[in-house]
Amino acid sequence: MANLLLLTNNGQSEAEVLPALELLLHQIQCLPAQTQSLSQVSECDAVILDARTELVAARSLAQVIHSTLKLPLLLVASEGALSILNSEWHAADFILPTAVPAELEARIRLLLSAVPEPAAPAEEPQNRSGLRIDELSYTAKIDQRILDLTYKEFELLKYLSQFPGRVFTREQLLHEVWGYDYYGGTRTVDVHVRRLRAKLGTDHEQLIGTVRNVGYRFHNEA
Repeated sequence: MANLLLLTNNGQSEAEVLPALELLLHQIQCLPAQTQSLSQVSECDAVILDARTELVAARSLAQVIHSTLKLPLLLVASEGALSILNSEWHAADFILPTAVPAELEARIRLLLSAVPEPAAPAEEPQNRSGLRIDELSYTAKIDQRILDLTYKEFELLKYLSQFPGRVFTREQLLHEVWGYDYYGGTRTVDVHVRRLRAKLGTDHEQLIGTVRNVGYRFHNEA
């Protein structure tokens, strides 16, 4: 019997997310799918993340789980979401919500038998620009100054800083940060970049560079 953590924003029990889980003899702790929930985890063997909706937020949380908890991750995904699952999710496996108990039990068994990755020292990611991003507390610092960012500003800055030098079109950023179900215009990206530059300050606003007629990129050095 395993101790499993179920993270979801779409129900209060395993029966609403993965009905087969209720029929297995495992200890289940169900918490909201938020980074704050990770600090409440005590004894846990694996994490099950509800990724049926809010895919961008689910992927970000999956990355935080990988970098902080170092536990095997099982995604509960709908068939429509399978096309966007990739290595960036850092998931050990996935399962459809309609899976039968025998399939789920087999996947959990394989999940727990996998060799865990060596633990790395926990530290805030930092690049040569002096920017520090703490995904667990959703804060960003530069020159030891905490940036007062909205959720989307933080997500945009975090995403760009993960790929220094890489150029992203406005459409790519809109899909990656706001999600495939967001129907606002690309002007939204321009507005958020302008606000980010203002909050970075004159000494660091050039961290987010404009590539004319294409989009934006993050410069690793101020």
